Amino acid sequence: MQLNRLSRALGEHHVVGCEDEDTDRVVKSAGRVLRILELFDVLKREALVSEVSELLEFPQSSTSVLLRSMVILGYLYFNPDTRAFGPTTRVALMGSWINGPMISDGTLTRLIDGVNKRTGQAVVLAVRNRIWSEYIHVAQATDPLRMFVVKGSRRPLVCSGTGLSLLAELPDSDIKRIALRYNAEADENVCLNTLLEQVNHTRARGWASSYDTVTPGGGMIAMRLPQFLNDERIVLGIAGLTSVLRENEDRFVLAMQEEIAENIAGARMEPPQLLAV
Repeated sequence: MQLNRLSRALGEHHVVGCEDEDTDRVVKSAGRVLRILELFDVLKREALVSEVSELLEFPQSSTSVLLRSMVILGYLYFNPDTRAFGPTTRVALMGSWINGPMISDGTLTRLIDGVNKRTGQAVVLAVRNRIWSEYIHVAQATDPLRMFVVKGSRRPLVCSGTGLSLLAELPDSDIKRIALRYNAEADENVCLNTLLEQVNHTRARGWASSYDTVTPGGGMIAMRLPQFLNDERIVLGIAGLTSVLRENEDRFVLAMQEEIAENIAGARMEPPQLLAV
């Protein structure tokens, strides 16, 4: 997704996000359908074929075919007055059974809204996707000077705040394998000893922070959530300008801890006890 074009479409000055395309591992049409749905989730409005094609850099002819196919299947609707497309209620109801109690009673929504209101910053939920931390939900910042974080963005586990929180749940042997794989695939040279020091620091205090590592001028404060019913590990993060996060770090961490304790029954925020191997 072209962030400069998305910035214009959204009317935002600072749009951040990145994706691991994996074009050699994904069936092209399937990947494009999911990216179309994710784009509508970011835009939160109808969009013309030409806009979807431009923002996702898809050929306009195949984009038109995909959109009309999704209308036939019931996942999109077509507005004949505006000549634009939008997602249907069927999309909104998909997946409601996953982590049912956490979703159906509004627990996650209250948690995210609470942190968002108390900090004014963007709040994200992130999960592990192979060697990446992926943002599966974003509540945008309310402060006028803000960063717009794109849902679906991915950050390396080995050099991001949400990534460090996810790595803290793993034994050191797994972390070493992830670091080696990242260095090979991304052609980077992440220092393993430094990474393990950062992970141990995260385990000790129960939260992680990263500044100016992926986005210059931007950072993340992240904290794991109690384990959910389907065993998926989810991390809560606050994203914003580095200067704002550094100045308010203690206050933001306290806000996350208090909102987790209030909204998730039985939440225990002690660092995980893992053996280094």
